[in-house]
Amino acid sequence: MATKKLLSVENLTLLAIVGGVGFGYFFHQASLDLKVIGDIYLKLLKMLIIPLVVASIYIAITSLSGKEELKSIGIKAFAYYLSTTALAVLLGLVLFSIINPGAGEHLLAAPSVTIAKKELSISDFLLSFIPANIFDALAKGAILPIIFFTIFFAVGSLFIQEHKRSVLYNFFDSINDAMMILAKWIINLTPIGVFFLIAATVAKHGLEPIVSLYSYVLTVLAALAIHAVVTLPAIGYFFGRFNPYRYFLAIKEAPLIAFSTASSSATLPVSLEVAEEKGGVSKKVAGFVLPLGATINMDGTALYESIAVMFIANISGVELSLAQQITIFLTVTFASIGAAGIPGAGLVMMTMVLDSVGLPVESIALIITVDRFLDMFRTAVNNWGDLLGAKLIDRLLTR
Repeated sequence: MATKKLLSVENLTLLAIVGGVGFGYFFHQASLDLKVIGDIYLKLLKMLIIPLVVASIYIAITSLSGKEELKSIGIKAFAYYLSTTALAVLLGLVLFSIINPGAGEHLLAAPSVTIAKKELSISDFLLSFIPANIFDALAKGAILPIIFFTIFFAVGSLFIQEHKRSVLYNFFDSINDAMMILAKWIINLTPIGVFFLIAATVAKHGLEPIVSLYSYVLTVLAALAIHAVVTLPAIGYFFGRFNPYRYFLAIKEAPLIAFSTASSSATLPVSLEVAEEKGGVSKKVAGFVLPLGATINMDGTALYESIAVMFIANISGVELSLAQQITIFLTVTFASIGAAGIPGAGLVMMTMVLDSVGLPVESIALIITVDRFLDMFRTAVNNWGDLLGAKLIDRLLTR
């Protein structure tokens, strides 16, 4: 039994992260050549996303006792998402003002890269939720429109005859169960996939970028650590009345995979499995909260973007007014909702935030060198926030 515990997927994944760093550092070419193994693992996880999102949200809604219960879960979920994202951004701005990384430095002499600017109005944002063609959205893997349609479809199913609704429910419930079995099989491959993904990342970027931007990196990591270890657990303890650290130990496999893949969406199958089977979260709450959270609850990304924009202002010699910092707070909170759960999506959304305070989009070029490393940490925080939210809402509903 002790040997089985020692060789658990979680422990092997931790060893794979450490081993991957060493292998990537010393064996550059081999790590890059073997990255395909990590890519296969990542694609296997992503393969499950769409059917799992559709099935889990559908059965979560149609299994509710009524429209009042649906309203209760939905309101609590969105209140949690908005509150934790706002707290994350506020923490990032406060900690930045204390540490003040990049003050007096002139780092923008680094070569620039061209990043496409994307104008995003409120109307565009709202319309992006609604698919003109659901089959086109499914083919493209557009998560937000798929989630919108699935919720709309599931709520509509609540109004059809019971015997017809049960046929649909059993169909999607069977899909969900099959996807969970596949997820368990793929989870067993996690140490292998993580090893080669980490090794390739280190081989490609090395460890030097972290050294050259150490004050910025340390500020982001410190803020992420405070949010993950203090802010989120405090919410769970005071509002949910449960031990958040014990809960984390039960579901730690999902944040570890989120860290290694830098993708909230790719981690979703694992999050659903550990939340239900190890975290004690009910199927209906996990099935509704986690797929939605993987798309719109981006605490780590929001926190990172607030610090990154302030850092860019510092190294550009621009002093932002209080009004501009408030603009950053509101814009980052809004932008993080639209950040897709894929690696590096935060950089694309940051262009909108930079525009909002008149900073040059090209300045993102400098922080790209360390973005992949920070992306892993902030994605793990995103995932932890989703899982804690699912437990919290489950506790609030069972009181």
